[in-house]
Amino acid sequence: MGKVAFIFPGQGAQYVGMGKEIADKYNSARKVYDEATEALGFDVGEMIFNSDDETLKITENTQPTIVTTSIACMQPLLEKGIKPDYVAGLSLGEYAAHVAAGTISFKDAVSLVRKRGKYMQEAVPVGVGAMAAIIGLESNDVIDCCKEASQIGIVEPANFNCPGQIVVAGETEAVEKAVELCNAKGAMRAMLLPVSAPFHCSLLKPAGEKLAVELEKVTLNDIKIPVITNVTGDVVTEKDIVKELLIKQVSTSVLWEKCIRTMLSEGVATFVEIGPGKVLSGFVKKIDRSVKVINVENLKTLDNAFEILA
Repeated sequence: MGKVAFIFPGQGAQYVGMGKEIADKYNSARKVYDEATEALGFDVGEMIFNSDDETLKITENTQPTIVTTSIACMQPLLEKGIKPDYVAGLSLGEYAAHVAAGTISFKDAVSLVRKRGKYMQEAVPVGVGAMAAIIGLESNDVIDCCKEASQIGIVEPANFNCPGQIVVAGETEAVEKAVELCNAKGAMRAMLLPVSAPFHCSLLKPAGEKLAVELEKVTLNDIKIPVITNVTGDVVTEKDIVKELLIKQVSTSVLWEKCIRTMLSEGVATFVEIGPGKVLSGFVKKIDRSVKVINVENLKTLDNAFEILA
């Protein structure tokens, strides 16, 4: 089967009720929701299972609820003795990856990402920044369009997700200009995204600085499973550089395609997306159609994963 990687989703994957089936059946998963509640001081399970889309969409709620669900959905796999050779996560998902790798305790991670969400939202007032998805253009073309649009404001590539899908972020007017230029260059689609802040661009540096203060209070452990980091797309095995990478990650591009290619070069043949949604599974398939891709978010997908991975 080759090596196995666990990959964890980022912001935008959330939905009401995510992880509930697994939490209802597996005590180990239910305990994760209880630990999150203890760490954050409010009923996290109640928010995820019984609130509404608007509540979950608030960034400081989105981030801890997705990480909680991802770690909860991983528990039955670990109980069955299914362990990954590598872990990675898209943006926010990198925190779940570090929990899986043993670098950071779950309680510390869930507390950190709640603050991370708050700081990211506070860094840029609503309406000042924007993000846009560019479909069907080469990376270099998108970078060139951003450079040209930068004459009227900040706009930078934020996510290199997979071939032909890049997200840009920055000041609203400059992002709109980049969209116009990408369309003129022949993009299949270039459209603004319904997000509340321009993530992964230099406008978010103040959020990274505040996050740095919180990270100082956290003790990291030795990394037990290699983590592939968004900032460089490379393998990280030493805990000493993790805090610096997590700070940088807030305001620099997410090199997701490079993360996947690194794991492929290391012999990963099976990718298991753990947590809400199947967005990452789609990206992996666009990068390499020959690999096996599984997602785990409910009992049906979990049983399927057991069959394939057992």
